[in-house]
Amino acid sequence: MPERPTTKAAQRERTVQSLIVAGRELFTERGYAHTSTADLVERAGVTRGALYHHFKDKQDLFVAVLGAVQAEVAVRVELAASQGADPWAQLRLGCQAFMRASLDPEVRRIMLLDGPAVVGWRVWRDLDQAHAVRSLREGLLALQKIGELRDVPLGASVHLLSGAMNEAALWIAQSPQPDAALAEAGEALDVLLESLRA
Repeated sequence: MPERPTTKAAQRERTVQSLIVAGRELFTERGYAHTSTADLVERAGVTRGALYHHFKDKQDLFVAVLGAVQAEVAVRVELAASQGADPWAQLRLGCQAFMRASLDPEVRRIMLLDGPAVVGWRVWRDLDQAHAVRSLREGLLALQKIGELRDVPLGASVHLLSGAMNEAALWIAQSPQPDAALAEAGEALDVLLESLRA
């Protein structure tokens, strides 16, 4: 008797994950607008009823996919930052990793190109706040605590840097020469970060 809920929970998780994986693949390959619910359930190997049991609609599934992609980008940022020898190097490496993620086709299509248009800026920014902005705030706060950040308002600095990097990532994603755009953005970012050093 106690095993039944666990089995149902495992089955539910398996179905949800199948839909998210299918969504990531199809939204990356075809874009949100050109992916139908029929495509999604076929790729996931589930019924249409299963899709609507776990998600309100295609957009709801997209929000789950977008959240998963943004969470993975945050992990990449934190991993890159952890390689830095000091807080400034950590901040720089984390910021570079965020912009470099825009070269990934999945990140490019789901997070940068379709994301803001499909879910709206408010939802997109809420997800961004939960992932990338949190890491950025922690990095700047660490520098502030050891006296290596100029005496500027922390909240404003976080939002300015976040906005600059989001715009840079969008620019890189839409560039006909994304590698060159990434290199240019990296140079500009170094100047911007250096201006904050105490």
